[in-house]
Amino acid sequence: MAEILCCLEKLHSLNIIYRDLKPEHVIIDSAGHTKLVDFGFAKFLKEKTTTNCGTLVYVAPEILKQTGTSFEADVWSLGVIIHEMICG
Repeated sequence: MAEILCCLEKLHSLNIIYRDLKPEHVIIDSAGHTKLVDFGFAKFLKEKTTTNCGTLVYVAPEILKQTGTSFEADVWSLGVIIHEMICG
């Protein structure tokens, strides 16, 4: 999780929102480090976005409500993945 968080921090520092974080988009390289793949829903963020995209199980509530979201949507998805890792 720490390496995924570092990936998100780097993307967010470049004003990129990932918007589709889920286990299927996290791979492990030959050195054992995690990498994010499939940047199809990634977007340069100038202000909040209201686009309804992502995988329903991992998507933040504000995306579903289309009230506008920012980087917190990626943090929500990360929390869902952490919950799944802990609870199975």
